[in-house]
Amino acid sequence: MPKTGRSTPCRSTTRLIAFGFALIIMIGTLLLSLPIATKTGETNLLTSLFTATSATCVTGLVAADTYQNWTLFGQLVILCMIQVGGLGFMTIGVYISVLLKRRIGLQERATLHESVNTLEIAGVVRLVKKIVQGTFLIEGTGALLLATRFIPRFGIANGIYFSVFHAISAFCNGGFDLMGIDEAYSSLVSFEGDILVNVVICLLILIGGIGFIVWDDVLKHKWHFKKYLLHSKIVIVSTLGLTVAGTILFLVFENGATFAGMTPVQKLLGALFASVTPRTAGFNTVDTGAMSNAGMLLTMLLMFIGGSPGSTAGGAKTTTMVALVFYAAAMLRNREDINLFGRRLTADVVRKANAVVVINLSLAFCAACVIMTMQPTISMPDVIFEVLSAINTVGMTTGITRELGVFSKLIIAVLMYCGRLGSLSFALVF
Repeated sequence: MPKTGRSTPCRSTTRLIAFGFALIIMIGTLLLSLPIATKTGETNLLTSLFTATSATCVTGLVAADTYQNWTLFGQLVILCMIQVGGLGFMTIGVYISVLLKRRIGLQERATLHESVNTLEIAGVVRLVKKIVQGTFLIEGTGALLLATRFIPRFGIANGIYFSVFHAISAFCNGGFDLMGIDEAYSSLVSFEGDILVNVVICLLILIGGIGFIVWDDVLKHKWHFKKYLLHSKIVIVSTLGLTVAGTILFLVFENGATFAGMTPVQKLLGALFASVTPRTAGFNTVDTGAMSNAGMLLTMLLMFIGGSPGSTAGGAKTTTMVALVFYAAAMLRNREDINLFGRRLTADVVRKANAVVVINLSLAFCAACVIMTMQPTISMPDVIFEVLSAINTVGMTTGITRELGVFSKLIIAVLMYCGRLGSLSFALVF
């Protein structure tokens, strides 16, 4: 065991990553505080800090509408933070080093291994090349498809810019949008019946949320599912299951609520989008505050689960929840072994899964209690929705973000930061 006061390599790496994200947030805050960043020329340090944290932690909660408050300079700063926050600063830094033909040392590889959440250090630099190149290819493809809708509506210059912005924001599960050009805080509501926009955004969210390890595995083994890693099998099956089950449940829950008066196609698109976006993306095509109680509860559950390890998404992670569900099933059958796809899960996996869930719930509970104490006029469901959205880096809101006081916003900012690092990693920092 390490001596008291001495950090293990894992914790040192975690602290380095935590410091790196904090530094990016500080730089972003300073840039957004410049008069050139806002359309009024007036700066608000809290709004700048909140926005920088939300962008770097790829959350999407905003204290001011992205299009109406920030200039092109401010929007580009936000976009850069989304990209860096989604991929991770270590990933981008190492890729630049590779382009400059610099040698990547063992310490850098170990830090990168922790940052990307790979299963082993070997081949991590090669994986980084695939991650960055694959990211730009997917985002570029998404932007081209979105441009077919955005250019006719917003013009050539705005159409191209909006396409690139939303493709990056969707792939990185950022949740930021520029639809304030029509109406502030409207997200993608005006595209609720557009098949192409809905499907493209959903695909970008899902591809970004399944994780880089799964990409690599699929590229290696193509359609040979049996050859996939256990991790990849769990991620793919759980992602498909949650998406399909969520879509069906939202069709039932929201049929008489937010989907009332829609055509069958619009309802299906709305249900699919509502099932995908809580997995830490933050966009919405219907008014979140008008959802039924059952729809809100389902959304909170999906927000808590989130995406998959080593991805642009947050949340407790699909693998965590699968491990706990199968552990509970094994206990009910009085068995000690937990088997998935013919492989046995170790006790260490279950312990980590328990730790993540307990820490996430504890942070959310404490934050909700403090906010409700300081601002008792805000309803409990809205506060719980907000804190779950923050710690799971989702970005969905019932509309209370702008109503939060200074201290409440700082609490939400800390939750977003914890969510991006991972609750267990955040605890290890200390």
